[in-house]
Amino acid sequence: MQYFIFAVWWVPFAVYLSDTLHLEVYQVSLVLCAMAIGSMASSFVGLIADRHFASQKVLASLNLLTAIFLFIASQQTTFIGLLVTVTLVMLFYMPTWSLTSAIAMTHVPAEQFPRMRLMGSIGWVASGLFSLVAVYLFNVERFDGSAYPLYCSIAVGLVAALLNLFLPDTSPLQKEERKLSIKDILGLRTLAILKNKNFNTFIIISFFAIIPFTLYHVYGSMFFADEQVKNITVTMNWGQVAEMFFLFITTCILTKFGFKKVLLFGLIAMLLRYGSFYIGIEFNQQWWYSIGILTHGLIFGLFFVGGQVYTDKVAPKEIRAQAQGFLSFIIWGVGFLAGTLINGRMIESFRLADKCNWSILFLVSTVFTLVLILLFAILYNPTDKLDKHKL
Repeated sequence: MQYFIFAVWWVPFAVYLSDTLHLEVYQVSLVLCAMAIGSMASSFVGLIADRHFASQKVLASLNLLTAIFLFIASQQTTFIGLLVTVTLVMLFYMPTWSLTSAIAMTHVPAEQFPRMRLMGSIGWVASGLFSLVAVYLFNVERFDGSAYPLYCSIAVGLVAALLNLFLPDTSPLQKEERKLSIKDILGLRTLAILKNKNFNTFIIISFFAIIPFTLYHVYGSMFFADEQVKNITVTMNWGQVAEMFFLFITTCILTKFGFKKVLLFGLIAMLLRYGSFYIGIEFNQQWWYSIGILTHGLIFGLFFVGGQVYTDKVAPKEIRAQAQGFLSFIIWGVGFLAGTLINGRMIESFRLADKCNWSILFLVSTVFTLVLILLFAILYNPTDKLDKHKL
């Protein structure tokens, strides 16, 4: 349900902003930066969950507020109105990603988390059903790029808020009455984990890896709209179908290959994604796009979810929620913000008469990802016990 809420409206949202509401590219970029701003609140929400309230109740409250502000956002047609309301939506929604991870890892072994996260992918794929039902059963001319996805997300958010109350109790681990400090508020106690050089390398590479990742994740719907692809949400959701498979086997892959190789596999998949998009454009063969879409499962399952498992293994038990929040802050916060703005600027710069010169953007992302692969392979040294252990 948690990923169902998001996927319904986020996947086609860029098209809605640009083609339906006719916002300029830089305005679209600024509105979409709301996701990054919301992620930056994750460490603070992790602090609340760690110290003060049951995590499942915090999650229910956040989903309820998300639904309320999604409704308000659906009524907006101006840049300022959308910027404010979508930012509020994301401030309440984005912390739920790290919070659900922390709840799951409290009740199941961390190495089993990828299989539990598989349900999130199923929810993401199921979001495409709204589009199919609207178009083929109710004869809605245009679902993707309209306000209908927002209305669907509101309904899902309300149901999710109710279901959250029935999750296993996840009470605060920190019972001691320690004075709240600036370090706690900002989640800076998690910085101690950076003493682990391999984790430090992972965080830095993750920050830069999210920049090319956002080109597809944020602006992918604009690319497919320029390519005249129909049913954009359903088309892009094939990536989540592949993700379901790879999440199911992530534990086995981690056991066999260890963290370094698994994270490298994820980066190599991103190289394959943008390389296939580039080839597809250059040779005018859209079937190459299918490869780029399907690699999403490898990228997200191995690099990002594998990274969550790695973070859980590194972090002390009492700050795991904050550690997941810190990871979310770096990747989905600061990194996502940089990626959204940089790629938005590049799209605007390479915009031709009626569409963007996507070929150049995909070539740049391919080369950039190759550099990250080489750096990670050189700098990450799997010598300690954590990297060598068998899950």
